[in-house]
Amino acid sequence: MDALHASFLKHLAQTSPSPLALDIVEAEACWLTARDGRRYLDLVAGLAVNNVGHRHPCVVAAIKEQADRYLHVIPYGEFIQEPQVRFAERLAHLLPAGLDSAYFVNSGTEAIEAALKLAKRATGRTGLIGCRKSYHGSTHGSLSLTDNEAKKFRNRPLLPAVDHIAFDSILDLERIDTGTAAVVVEPIQGDAGVRVPDPAWMTALRARCTATGALLVFDEVQTGFGRTGRRFAFEHFGVVPDILVLGKALGGGLPMGAFISSHERMSLLSRDPVLGHITTFGGHPLACTAGLAALNALEEEDLAANAVRMGALFKQHLRHPLIQEVRGLGLMLAVDLGDAGLVQQVVNRCLGQGVLGFWFLSCPTAFRIAPPLVISEKEVLFACAAIAQALNQA
Repeated sequence: MDALHASFLKHLAQTSPSPLALDIVEAEACWLTARDGRRYLDLVAGLAVNNVGHRHPCVVAAIKEQADRYLHVIPYGEFIQEPQVRFAERLAHLLPAGLDSAYFVNSGTEAIEAALKLAKRATGRTGLIGCRKSYHGSTHGSLSLTDNEAKKFRNRPLLPAVDHIAFDSILDLERIDTGTAAVVVEPIQGDAGVRVPDPAWMTALRARCTATGALLVFDEVQTGFGRTGRRFAFEHFGVVPDILVLGKALGGGLPMGAFISSHERMSLLSRDPVLGHITTFGGHPLACTAGLAALNALEEEDLAANAVRMGALFKQHLRHPLIQEVRGLGLMLAVDLGDAGLVQQVVNRCLGQGVLGFWFLSCPTAFRIAPPLVISEKEVLFACAAIAQALNQA
């Protein structure tokens, strides 16, 4: 173990006993380069962050240009900062009516927390509903909505008045009632192992929320920005939320989150009392600049369409007796092997062959495929060959 590795373990708080501990010195497009010169095809994209690839030239150029002007100048909401305004305008242009006002924060989990506050204020209610097998973050409110007791039990008591319904169960929708402030749903569940709901359930979910006055909140932190083959995953189902939560790819590789709703609803945070939500660094000019540049690249290069093509190619070539199922849409895929130990072996063997894969928090029998959306056919075939070889060695 070299000095840098030892210092990493000693001076950085660890999240598990066995981090991958790759010493990465450079990243570009779909490739990571380690200090020892080894290169890795990235099938993780920083966990669905680097949708336009690592160090996209347009993103890097935009960051450099903004850095020459100013960095942080004041907490969110006081000054007119062009990067914030232009990014919010662009998002409003791409989203349906009623999702025209964005509040930029620092992360996806902060955006969930703020969305819960907005829902309570807008409805005057306190009840919150999440879904079984969901994941929304690790801060207090988002963890309360998350359905993974192994991650929750050391932190109890969490928020009261939180219920969980079965994902994709129309019968369970009856538990949404006039005491419910918000129903928070991933349009496609991520850490549950990429679960795609029946469109009929999504339609019924929207109808039930409308009938009871509960606000429908879509958590698109993992699914947004072309990942599933559409700009946003809710577009697959023809259902529009009352509040949209974004993160990960939103910032083009820089930390950022957002919650988006109607101008009328969002204005509630500015009065009675003022500062209904406040953040020092939310909407940082560098993050907004990077996010807008990444969004423009996503659109100009039609990366959502590439996600559809390359996702289909993965499904075509990931055929092996040990693979039980390949689930998902676009480049948000789960390869289910039905055995947690086998998943560990395959991910480790792929790493030895220069392919970086990763696990799911709540689905140990599968591993994820979520590369940058710029991945090429040649790179997909390289990855599939490595996975097949790893499976053959099992």
